[in-house]
Amino acid sequence: MQNDKIVVGLDIGTTKICVIVGRKNEYGKLEILGMGKSVSDGVMRGVVVNIDKTISAIQLAIKEAEEQSGIDIRVVNVGIAGQHIKSSKHHGSIIRQSSQEEISIDDIKRLTNDMYKIVTAPGSEILHVVPQDFIVDYEEDIKDPVGMLGSRLEADFHIITAQTAAMGNIYKCVKRAGLEVENLILEPIASSMAVLDEEEKEAGVALIDIGGGTTDIAIIHEGIIRHTAVIPLGGNIITADIKDGCQVLNNQAELLKTKFGKALAEMANPNEIISIPGLRNRAPKEISIRNLANIIEARIKEIIELVHSEIISSGYGKKLAAGIVITGGGSQLQHLQQLCEYMTGMDARIGYPNEHLGKSKVESVKSPMYATSVGLVLAGFTAIDERENKYAEKLALSKNESIPEEEPVKKNAGTAFFNDLTKKMRGIIMDDYDDNKTGY
Repeated sequence: MQNDKIVVGLDIGTTKICVIVGRKNEYGKLEILGMGKSVSDGVMRGVVVNIDKTISAIQLAIKEAEEQSGIDIRVVNVGIAGQHIKSSKHHGSIIRQSSQEEISIDDIKRLTNDMYKIVTAPGSEILHVVPQDFIVDYEEDIKDPVGMLGSRLEADFHIITAQTAAMGNIYKCVKRAGLEVENLILEPIASSMAVLDEEEKEAGVALIDIGGGTTDIAIIHEGIIRHTAVIPLGGNIITADIKDGCQVLNNQAELLKTKFGKALAEMANPNEIISIPGLRNRAPKEISIRNLANIIEARIKEIIELVHSEIISSGYGKKLAAGIVITGGGSQLQHLQQLCEYMTGMDARIGYPNEHLGKSKVESVKSPMYATSVGLVLAGFTAIDERENKYAEKLALSKNESIPEEEPVKKNAGTAFFNDLTKKMRGIIMDDYDDNKTGY
């Protein structure tokens, strides 16, 4: 049963590394057994730039999660982000031997497997392949063709690629920390699993995850992931702006942002002043709340403009009835929702990762900053393309057997059909690493 499985999510972020241990309860809700986190010094804009620091931070977070949950952690679901993430659309087709036989799950596998043969840019490889709409004998806009009759099966695919070196560095860090990577999952997809409900996914929604180093975007329409993107700007650049604009230390700038920051300058009281302790033997520094808000608003407007541009270029700008859901640590800025609605003309809300959470030992996990971490755990139980879950059930029913109860959670969250293929790729990456200790 699902509630007998223990799944661990590892979020290697720019500002923090977070480990969450979870299982499904008897009601199908996610119960958090433990959480560990540490400061991330070896990651910049979502990409590992210092192997040793990242390994130490992972080990620290894992140790805390193990102590809190009482679970010996060996296998993890890891998130990946960064400017190197690219997405593209491709079309594939196959000819079936008999048009009088029903289209089977094996046909879907064969068609989707073909997408792994496409040529990618040098130094990159395919991370996820997500089928869009299918075409059966030139009949278009079919979401699930299994069971239909036809000789020609076609589909559009959303293909997500990542830099091989960036993936290799993540595998290297996790392996050296004494762990095994079970699934490597694009972070905005994981976040969307944690904060969106089924109605929003069906109606059309843009998930915006504002993290420390990147802002991640996932657009979902009719329950299918249609577009993904990563913008290399996040909360850290706002902190850097405050540090330069107010002439304060980095930790003081971070505190100013989190405690007094506002996304709308007009909502700040121009007469309110904050006093910051001065450096050695210097007088305290006084900072206007209005000036602080002006600095923040300028940068957050730039991020929202880039997000809105990405939504428009995806072609789904006018199809998102559920509007925008903002999550991640950056979503906690005051008045961000109103600014986003004003600039995009779309409805917006702040996304909390409690959509699928049951009673948990750790209440702080319900903060938007842990949306990706919670989503990585959920991805261990559920495929990112929900049609794959239905296919697994159909396969089990056709064989007159139930879905295995004791099988460890070892499904590739993005493409459950291609677990063997992705494991072979991991083997190639790690073999390359072992042959050349200089790494990537």
